[in-house]
Amino acid sequence: MGKKRLSLMKTMLGGMMLFAALPPAAYYGWGQAYAAAASSSLHSVSEMAQRLTGAMNNRRENITFTYEGNISKPKVQSAIDQAMGSDPYLYYIIDSYAFSYRGSSRSANVTVQVEYRETLQQTAYVNKQVKAILQKIITPGMDNHQKVKVIHDWVVLNLKYDNTYSKYTAYEGLQSGSAVCQGYSLLTYKLLLGAGIPNKIVEGKARPEGGVSQSHAWNLVQLDGRWYHLDTTWDDPTPSTEDGVSTVYYMRTDAQMRRDHSWVKSYPAASVGYAQTLSELVSRGGQNVSVYQKLQDQLDYRLYEEDQVVTSAAELKELARAAVGSGKQSMLFRYRGSEQRLKNDLQELYKLGLNQLSYSSSAFDNTGDLKVYVTWK
Repeated sequence: MGKKRLSLMKTMLGGMMLFAALPPAAYYGWGQAYAAAASSSLHSVSEMAQRLTGAMNNRRENITFTYEGNISKPKVQSAIDQAMGSDPYLYYIIDSYAFSYRGSSRSANVTVQVEYRETLQQTAYVNKQVKAILQKIITPGMDNHQKVKVIHDWVVLNLKYDNTYSKYTAYEGLQSGSAVCQGYSLLTYKLLLGAGIPNKIVEGKARPEGGVSQSHAWNLVQLDGRWYHLDTTWDDPTPSTEDGVSTVYYMRTDAQMRRDHSWVKSYPAASVGYAQTLSELVSRGGQNVSVYQKLQDQLDYRLYEEDQVVTSAAELKELARAAVGSGKQSMLFRYRGSEQRLKNDLQELYKLGLNQLSYSSSAFDNTGDLKVYVTWK
């Protein structure tokens, strides 16, 4: 949770310069985006955007074209914005861009210079690896709910957070095994898209417990017409462990994410809890009921059932006896009461002969209850 996340925002600096052309018009601007090239003249913002998109996808670094008509800074910037917005993956592998134009009110030569975080060959490597990974982890007959889970788990298990804060791309993540949040979300985006699952990259901020908000990125996933937040970075324990996969930030609603995440851009609303979705799918019956029930177990969604809430020391001891009887040395439960009362009730477990008790607790959604994980020897 204490991971540092670097800013994803693109900065823009610039100024106006006039030349001795007749009539003069020129603009130089710097920022982070991209551009394109071609011989034929362009006549609209949409034509410029199309040219830029094609050039960016081919990782062109110097893109020039002639614009017929009255050129302006807003027109060029709008075309660049449209090109950048055509593909979330493309947007986030752009390191910086600059554009300039010079000419008259009738015609101008436009130049866009772009620097990329990932080359065309590196993106091709990512695409090849994504295909191989999906062939390995997705089996015939899997539905999209299962696909999201195995993709989430693969990313969490195969990446670790880059504490040098220098690896931003899916390529770097696949090559070195580590990346910052941007690399996590880009690889997750590619894997989900490759599996036929619509998703977006969310740009915002996140606040570690006891820390300050920092720039962050994660994914927004669409399943059966509903959207859910998926944060593979924050579901990866720090330090990483061989089998450490958390699901605290798995398929969450806007309300659930806003406890420690925020965003200002407009994204599709995630308003229905995934626990409710799985419950509805189980209620409908059908051949995939066991699939959804297994997901409920993996995600500990039994905690949403009122009859599973622990409210006393006696209930806690009964739960612990059942866990010990099954050979377990840990248990997860939902507790209704204060933190101090929880500590008092946990003391009762020593009477069962349990030693080296330790626990962690966190707020259980917006219920006022605690989600508690206890271990012992």
